[in-house]
Amino acid sequence: MAQKIQSLAVVDRLFPLIVTGEKTSTIRWRERRIAPGRLRFFNQADPSKSVEVEVVRCTDLPLGEAARFVGRAQEWPDAIMLEGMREHYPEIQLSSIVQVVEFAPPSSS
Repeated sequence: MAQKIQSLAVVDRLFPLIVTGEKTSTIRWRERRIAPGRLRFFNQADPSKSVEVEVVRCTDLPLGEAARFVGRAQEWPDAIMLEGMREHYPEIQLSSIVQVVEFAPPSSS
């Protein structure tokens, strides 16, 4: 029996970064749980645009630890991380437990 592919919406400005392989993780809060395996991202602004990736690891941790965990601590200090995440989740706090979903870049085949 084939495993059903998981799917997640992504905002328009981030979709191209997934397609090119520049973005290889996403942070989600209080959303559907993702597990390792196939995942289809679709563009929230144009759902006909999608890309499939392979999720390699999912980790739960406080938002305040997420930037360091994915190697972006310099780029995303706490204030920047919180501001960016509140665009999508207005009530999130640095202490909120988030799911960090890491994935391989889309294959070029």
